Amino acid sequence: MAENISRIQAFKNKGKDSSEMRRRRNEVSVQLRKSKRDENVLKRRNITDVDSTSPLKEHNNQHSVPIQILPLPVVVGNLQSGDDNLMFTSVQSVRKMLSKEKSPPIDDVINAGLIPMLVKLLDRFDLPLLQFEAAWALTNIASGTSEQTKAVQEGGAVPMFVKLLSSVHDNVAEQAVWALGNIAGDGPLMRNTVIACGALGPLLALIKPSTSIQFLRNVTWTLSNLCRNKNPPPDVTAVQQVLPAIARLILSDDKEVLADTCWALSYLTDGVNERIQLVLDSGVVPKLVELLGYPEVNVLTPALRAIGNIVTGRDDQTQAVIDTGALFYFRALLTHKKSNIIKEAAWAISNVTAGTAQQIQAVMDSGLVPLIVDILRRGDFKARKEAIWVITNYCSGANPDQVKYLLHCDVIPPLCEQLKIQDQKDIQILLDGLKSLLASASKIEGMLDDTLDKIEESEGIDHLEKLQENGNKQIYLKAKGLIERYFSDENIEEENNLVPEVSNTGFQFAPPQSIPATGFNFGS
Repeated sequence: MAENISRIQAFKNKGKDSSEMRRRRNEVSVQLRKSKRDENVLKRRNITDVDSTSPLKEHNNQHSVPIQILPLPVVVGNLQSGDDNLMFTSVQSVRKMLSKEKSPPIDDVINAGLIPMLVKLLDRFDLPLLQFEAAWALTNIASGTSEQTKAVQEGGAVPMFVKLLSSVHDNVAEQAVWALGNIAGDGPLMRNTVIACGALGPLLALIKPSTSIQFLRNVTWTLSNLCRNKNPPPDVTAVQQVLPAIARLILSDDKEVLADTCWALSYLTDGVNERIQLVLDSGVVPKLVELLGYPEVNVLTPALRAIGNIVTGRDDQTQAVIDTGALFYFRALLTHKKSNIIKEAAWAISNVTAGTAQQIQAVMDSGLVPLIVDILRRGDFKARKEAIWVITNYCSGANPDQVKYLLHCDVIPPLCEQLKIQDQKDIQILLDGLKSLLASASKIEGMLDDTLDKIEESEGIDHLEKLQENGNKQIYLKAKGLIERYFSDENIEEENNLVPEVSNTGFQFAPPQSIPATGFNFGS
């Protein structure tokens, strides 16, 4: 009796269970992401052909003069000389050597003590080309390891770069944007340092119609790095400062700006519900949903990630996404040619099915259930793992009609097939889903027997029996519980004994075999 009560509660009482399922999916989603981290780049090194950049052409009076690579001791001496021409050629030399595509000598430059000298040159507002060269060299140093980036920060570069954001020379300001993006991309500590130095205000001021598209791309990328990392996440005040700009950038027609804007939103939504709400309140969700139909993967991927993050939130936050028409796009996403898109789309739907019965109905009405079943049947391994979560969450919160529909979508054969997978966590989730499904089927007249027959036809009983030999205690107990509840000989005999036999005198119930036909004979 207690088991039946707990089963009913697991089926009907969603409250805490819904948030728990979403939390657990969010943890799994971290694993989704770690192999590729993000398709977005943490740091960028400027390896442009230096002899063809417009600032240098201007300096060279349109005469291409090859830049000489000077020995570092000579560079140090020239930078200490106070001669502007010697300093300029020396900084160019450093920048040139740091722009090598393979194995730039970053540590050699640091060990030569050049960072403080380069930082000092950032203050030469009378020589913007010298500022530009020094900023470029420091940008490439900051594109290296965490230790190398830290050396740039400890050299006092961040406040100077923030100052250069307001330079009247676009090439200088843009190089400062790039440098700050590299520093912020190193991690939460460096990100917070950049924000604490007041970078956001002048950076956001660069988002204006007169800014060139290439410059705007760099601004957007740096902005995305200032939103990145969640341990800890950016300060709420900084997020509130950034979101109005993001709401403007997401209206851009440029795919690179859109991609980095969507990455920024994916970072900002990857956290607690209060952070998700800030993004919802900014009004970006309708456009974000629209981008689920974007033809290019570099925009679609972060847009889908951001939407998937939002639906890890509260039921009302998930509903906000549904109300904007997001589920319309998921038919294409769940059948996308890129397996990673299918996986991420299934992950997002698993968080929707962790919600209310009305939200499960929305998934049904959008025609997504057969697609999920098909992924379970023939999708790649990672996508099938997500489909297991979709089905388990669905079964935990669905009403009887929704369960009936799921069974009519022929979910049992692929569900039983997945009982052979090796992942211990996924097996447990799958067994939970099967338990909820059978508990629900038992409430629908005639449905339980059909479902049990289908499980037997699909070799599900054999798989469950093998799982009783699993070394994982939880898997053993879950599999054992399902067999004893639905497939044991005792259970079948008990049900058979309750079926009346027809005789000439009416219905007769067969007595249990353990009781003599003449009744019990107790001794005197």
